[in-house]
Amino acid sequence: MQERVVERHSLRTLFWECTLRCNLRCRHCGSDCRTDAALKDMPLSDFLRVLDEEVTPNTDPSRVLIIFSGGEVLVRPDLEEAGHEVKRRGYKWGMVTNGMALTRECLNALIEAGLCSVSVSLDGFEQIHNDIRQNPLSYNRALEALRLISKTGLAYDAITCVTPALADRLEEWKELLISNGITHWRIFSIFPAGRAKRDEGLHLNAEQFRKVMEFIRKTRKEGRINLNYACEGFLGGYEAEVRDHFYMCAAGVNVASIRVNGDISGCTSVRSNYTQGNIYEDKFWEVWQNRFDKFRNRDWAKIDECAKCKVWEFCKGGGMHLRDDEGKLMYCHYNMLK
Repeated sequence: MQERVVERHSLRTLFWECTLRCNLRCRHCGSDCRTDAALKDMPLSDFLRVLDEEVTPNTDPSRVLIIFSGGEVLVRPDLEEAGHEVKRRGYKWGMVTNGMALTRECLNALIEAGLCSVSVSLDGFEQIHNDIRQNPLSYNRALEALRLISKTGLAYDAITCVTPALADRLEEWKELLISNGITHWRIFSIFPAGRAKRDEGLHLNAEQFRKVMEFIRKTRKEGRINLNYACEGFLGGYEAEVRDHFYMCAAGVNVASIRVNGDISGCTSVRSNYTQGNIYEDKFWEVWQNRFDKFRNRDWAKIDECAKCKVWEFCKGGGMHLRDDEGKLMYCHYNMLK
């Protein structure tokens, strides 16, 4: 099954990293974003040129979801215009946000511009979330954003990066989300990249990670809130019980990204050393068709602990974002569950 999907490599999701500017300074940021990013925002016209000249002629726009990501997307003053332009071309679009700047008026304007999905980061109770996000207003803003979104009919989820501070309080946290009308929830664990690499207090140990899996399994059986573990790594016997789809790293297979500097890669979580081209130097569609071999043929990753792993055929070496500059695996979800 995986082989057929890889062979077709039909583009289904395109991330546009439209800015690296951010109104927070999160301890676990994999992008190491800054309030005043050294790299300027990509001009909207440059992204639209790629859609018009490369993506639209080679795909059915109605089957490609464009996700605006960052940085924090809401710092862009032309976000509404960008949404309208993408919608006008027949694409659906969504965004990932920390919720800090999402007012009712802003949300309504973005819905009018075609917004169809939103993911909002909410990493635990007020003290936990604000400590991670390093802003005393961040928790209330994110929670209010989710309350607003939950009443609109948009596809959405709350994204929680589970840290040791939250791992033993997930039942309480679940009840708080449900009491606030939140119906869709996605859980991540933090991997050692970006700022998180230097902050060991954010990392779960093996016992805590297994408890998270057990909690997700139990919660999904209850059916009171739609909960999934993120598409981060192969989870062995938990696969059929903690998320809707069996694990597969779709980066470079069904998912591409255009970074703020024009680099072309898989999803925006993948390290910059796996860039396959650049929209200012290359044709996007030629890159998508012919230069993603490292994403689609994972034999190169069968090294070190992966070389003799009995679940290689299911895992293929884990998510591309979990490989360091030398291609070595930084974090193995399956090993955490042994």
